[in-house]
Amino acid sequence: MSAVLAAEVSRFTSGTVTTAGFALGLALLGVEHYRWYKAGGGAAAGAAGGGSRDPKALIPFWFGIVCGILMVACPAGFLGTAAGFLRWGANGAGGMAMNWLTGQDGTTLANASAPGLDSYGAVVITALALALWWLRKGVAKLAKGKWKKGVLAGCLLCISTGTAAVIAQEVVGSTNQLGHFILGQIATGTLV
Repeated sequence: MSAVLAAEVSRFTSGTVTTAGFALGLALLGVEHYRWYKAGGGAAAGAAGGGSRDPKALIPFWFGIVCGILMVACPAGFLGTAAGFLRWGANGAGGMAMNWLTGQDGTTLANASAPGLDSYGAVVITALALALWWLRKGVAKLAKGKWKKGVLAGCLLCISTGTAAVIAQEVVGSTNQLGHFILGQIATGTLV
């Protein structure tokens, strides 16, 4: 029974990102930053004493991107399957939009992968996922929406080549190092 379930789930997940899915991720990134830029009042309002662009307003979105990258770094389990499902859906939706707008089909851009997550990094991700689940009711609706967009963008922009690979290496590597620190320093009282 479980083998059939695994086969069924894999039909709806993707380990690759198409050019159409990547375009969708770039569009999310651009739209969120444009909204942030326009919410600040623009250059004229800033010069006239109006609102300013507060970088803190982007924290939920960028935290979502980090969470999306960490989901791609999970090789299996619920988070890895959810990342594959998001890529599958975005590849399809982006492909439909690309075909409708340009007449071209999306082609495979790269494998959606992140650097290896070790067991110490898995501790950090598990603690983060559980904390987010338990705190979900206390988070403002606007911040949740930005975070969800960031998760989708992170899943789509986390590919195995280019600048995205460098960013993913930093995010996953730092998560692994934090796990080593927590388990080495706090749990056992020794330096790792």
